[in-house]
Amino acid sequence: MTKRKSASNDEAPTKDKMDVEGEDSGSDDDGDLDVDFEFFDPSPEVDFHGLKILLRQLFDVDNQLFDLSELTNMILAQPLLGSTVKCDGNESDPYAFLTVLNMHQHRSKPVIQQIIQYLTSKTRGQQNSSPLKDLPRLLEPNSSDAQVGLILTERFINMPHQTVPSMYNMLLEEIRWANEEKEPYQFTHYLIISKTYTEVESKLDAEDDRPQKKTKKASGAAETFYFHPEDEVLQKHAVGTCSFEYSKQGEEGASDAKRAFQEMGIKPQGHLILVEAGKFEGAVKAVHEYLGGPEAA
Repeated sequence: MTKRKSASNDEAPTKDKMDVEGEDSGSDDDGDLDVDFEFFDPSPEVDFHGLKILLRQLFDVDNQLFDLSELTNMILAQPLLGSTVKCDGNESDPYAFLTVLNMHQHRSKPVIQQIIQYLTSKTRGQQNSSPLKDLPRLLEPNSSDAQVGLILTERFINMPHQTVPSMYNMLLEEIRWANEEKEPYQFTHYLIISKTYTEVESKLDAEDDRPQKKTKKASGAAETFYFHPEDEVLQKHAVGTCSFEYSKQGEEGASDAKRAFQEMGIKPQGHLILVEAGKFEGAVKAVHEYLGGPEAA
């Protein structure tokens, strides 16, 4: 895929036509509604509110621990790196985004310090067994020379997953261009913040007088599910991954509020994926092969 054009260019941005169910749209005869998803550079003029909403969704109940306004402004301060996905032109709010921030370069920024302290606490607590036991050392702002690229990406739940490979392919291309210009994107690692969830028994059903619904029998550790299917592929190329409990637990019944047409409640968790820079391009290629989408240029 060629890089989509920024809003300042005269040419139209690159478009992917997909139906709302997330399948490639080859015909108008199947009854699906076609939607043109357009890829844009992050726009400081129009994207602040939309990106901040997506960041809140990404960090879930712990979003209040971070200065998301500062984090949003950092994303918008590098408009030639990263993508937003929209369907109503550049003036509309994004339905998805993906970008990367250099944690070493921005280590003095308060919000990056908040994120470093947060992630260090989540991995240091399980240091003896976690495959990410070295992450606190990599993120140490005063002694580490590691150049960790923090990948932030989120999308609304009904977004077709075929947009994901395109965003990752464009990010690789943009990083190559930035490095040719001697900009600070010579990463040693990529750290992806994401989310997983486990199913929990519904409190509503337990309190109900009607006969109990059948639930899955406990068989050892709870099964982990992925909000982002690409995470299953990315972690196969990772140095390590880990899931962690959020610091702020949801209110009573919060899991039932996220049931969405299923019997079990949902308990979200934070999820980290650390990929060495030398393996990142192969991981992106594997994501494309797994999820499909337009071919890269």
